[in-house]
Amino acid sequence: MAFFSIIIPLYNKENHIENTIKSVLNQTFTDYEIIIINDGSTDKSEILALGFKDHRIQIYNQKNQGVSVARNLGIEKSKGKLIAFLDADDYWFQNHLEELSNLYHNFPNCGIYCSRYKIRISKNHFQIPNFNGINESFRGIIADYFFSNSPYRITWTSSLAIPKEIVEQNRGFTPNVTNGQDLELWTKIGIKHPVAITNTVTAIYNFNVPESLTKNNINAMNLMDFEQFKLSEKENPSLKNFLDLYRIEYGLRYYVFGNKDKMNFYLKDVDKQNSTPKIRFLLNMPSFCLRFFLKLKNTLKKNGFDFSIYD
Repeated sequence: MAFFSIIIPLYNKENHIENTIKSVLNQTFTDYEIIIINDGSTDKSEILALGFKDHRIQIYNQKNQGVSVARNLGIEKSKGKLIAFLDADDYWFQNHLEELSNLYHNFPNCGIYCSRYKIRISKNHFQIPNFNGINESFRGIIADYFFSNSPYRITWTSSLAIPKEIVEQNRGFTPNVTNGQDLELWTKIGIKHPVAITNTVTAIYNFNVPESLTKNNINAMNLMDFEQFKLSEKENPSLKNFLDLYRIEYGLRYYVFGNKDKMNFYLKDVDKQNSTPKIRFLLNMPSFCLRFFLKLKNTLKKNGFDFSIYD
């Protein structure tokens, strides 16, 4: 039985999949299996993946059903002690699995093991995420996971590993959720289990800025159900503040696309202290102005300049 099962959902990533697989095969820690779920790719992704001849690689095909179903199939096929997820356009440094293995053995009772990562926001520009209350040298169990899981996410999908039994206890990813399915699962686990983090950057998140607003239209997405966390939020103020950030984000995005009913649905549960003057100012602007600012933000991000309304 392998120590790590690495699950790679694959859909039309012909420009990235070879580098992604190579980054796994170059790991210093070698006790792993690679499970690639080809989610109905229509480009050369599958052919390129098949070009790797390594006994640790398994490739399964399914009709296009989305990343949640693909990851769940990978979990079903996995035999490893820890599940490590890797998106088909992301990249691991050679020490990634070794760092996570060491973290697991040092802190064996956690629900999630996280590596540090950096974000490629354009060809030559990177961001190094920072987390509330956690300095760059800290390594260990996070005192208040939901408080520290901001302004950047500690639990980024391609930089973490989870014991398989914990993934299965939480029934994996919700198949009909098409945006935020990873956020939902990490939140479920973070409520019940401690989370540990390394102090070493071992992965690159290739952030793809949307080419158009249409591709990022929230009206075409299925979001997670916040109601499932209502009781836990009452007991954990940090969780409430954390989820309110996403209620605000979803509300703003619905407003950008003219759906005020959905906007109000998400904003009605936000605590007043979490709705900053900046947020209230944006919600008083015409939606066409917000669409302009979103396009401007995406253009600036492609050129290495990024900012957040939550800063």
